[in-house]
Amino acid sequence: MTTEADPTTEPRAPRAGRTGRTGRTGRAAAPGGPAREQRFADGGGVLNVFSHGFLVLWALMVLVPLVWIVLGSFKTDAQIGASAWSRPAHWSLSAFGRAWHQGIADYFANTLIVLAGSVTLTMLLGSMAAYVLARYPFPGNRLVYFFFVAGAMFPVYLALVPLFFMVRDLGTLSPLLGLNSYLGLILVYVAYSLPFTVFFLHSFFRSLPTAVHEAAMIDGCSHTRAFFQVMVPMARAGLVSVGIFNVLGQWNQYLLPVTLMQQQHGGDPDHSMLTQGLLNLAQQTGYASDFPALFAGMTIAMLPVLVVYLSFQRQVQAGLTSATLK
Repeated sequence: MTTEADPTTEPRAPRAGRTGRTGRTGRAAAPGGPAREQRFADGGGVLNVFSHGFLVLWALMVLVPLVWIVLGSFKTDAQIGASAWSRPAHWSLSAFGRAWHQGIADYFANTLIVLAGSVTLTMLLGSMAAYVLARYPFPGNRLVYFFFVAGAMFPVYLALVPLFFMVRDLGTLSPLLGLNSYLGLILVYVAYSLPFTVFFLHSFFRSLPTAVHEAAMIDGCSHTRAFFQVMVPMARAGLVSVGIFNVLGQWNQYLLPVTLMQQQHGGDPDHSMLTQGLLNLAQQTGYASDFPALFAGMTIAMLPVLVVYLSFQRQVQAGLTSATLK
């Protein structure tokens, strides 16, 4: 049995969404209402469920330990032993004061000193090397570039023993370069961070328009001014992105400080980094007596990293997107 269409009925407008037509601006035609922007993930179906489920699981794996540590820093040992997930009975900051006076303040200052020097040198030398390799062809250019990239393939622990003896021998030339010295650790951090920095910025500088650089040179700009006043501002998104990665990697570094920042004699000042300080704090408390102070120290160590990442997350995403699409 068939039914005839009513000739008085108006033809239906095309449905918006997966089967509807979209305009040049990517907005779907929605009859009787405002146009809805067509998103890339629309119509993903099962793939969207899987991807969003994975992201939710990943977020829980990151957030749950953070919340547990922060809550533990406001509790007492008895409350942590009784219920690890309950809210603190009293929101006291005494654990932060104990952690700060037990050495966290000194470890925090040591880490800031080393990072100020290492990140600055890494960004300066890495951007200059990447710019020259990306914009100036010369014999051996690709060989030097692959030499830098090959450095990122070696894990840190493979070079710990020769690195220890090398830094110790440098200490015979100058105590500023030896073991338990700020400058010695800064140079090692720079050496380990340069391969990734050059690799990331090399592709970024290659994607910048050549016409701008040529116009600057025609106007009488020197190569140095063209780099610092023309190309570096244009590569700001990439510089911020790789700078954040260097800050995160060097702030959380543990193997290199444990190997190189060792007191050589009784009168040698303690230049331990924050990661070493947390281990010392755990050993001082014997893993049993003052968990709130330990959790407070871990919270203090996490705060700068979270602040830096949350403050520059848009720049990081913009830099990664630009480096991928250009």
